[in-house]
Amino acid sequence: MVECVLGLGPNLFYNSPMEACVVICRSNKPSRTKGKTLFIDAVHEIVREGTQSFLRPEHQNRILEAYRAFANEPEFAHVATTDEILAKEGDLTVHHHVTRKHPIYDNALGETPAQVWERFDRDGREFWAKMDALVEIIDESVAREADNV
Repeated sequence: MVECVLGLGPNLFYNSPMEACVVICRSNKPSRTKGKTLFIDAVHEIVREGTQSFLRPEHQNRILEAYRAFANEPEFAHVATTDEILAKEGDLTVHHHVTRKHPIYDNALGETPAQVWERFDRDGREFWAKMDALVEIIDESVAREADNV
């Protein structure tokens, strides 16, 4: 019966800072959608003004077009079969079905996730080694000042 799970951004509803989710159910689905569920990740299809978020007409249109198309759209919409959903223990969480591009992968280096992790780990180790050296310099400076007092 679940036809679409639509993930929306935070602060769309008064006094609710959480991301919203709309589940569209249909007891009599058209044949093209039977045994399938559309997941739409519209978390970024909002505009923030002050403490409130809004769906502008262009956001609404993009969501409506994706719903009407009932098709895969990279990083925005995914049509999952009932078998796919059941393989994930019936999980209807949008981001478990729609793959988001993570900024760490959005680079021109063409790295694999393993290479990104290696770089992250190496850079992290270098960072903390430099932080340790900085702390030693500060400690030595403080100790010298204490000796001069």
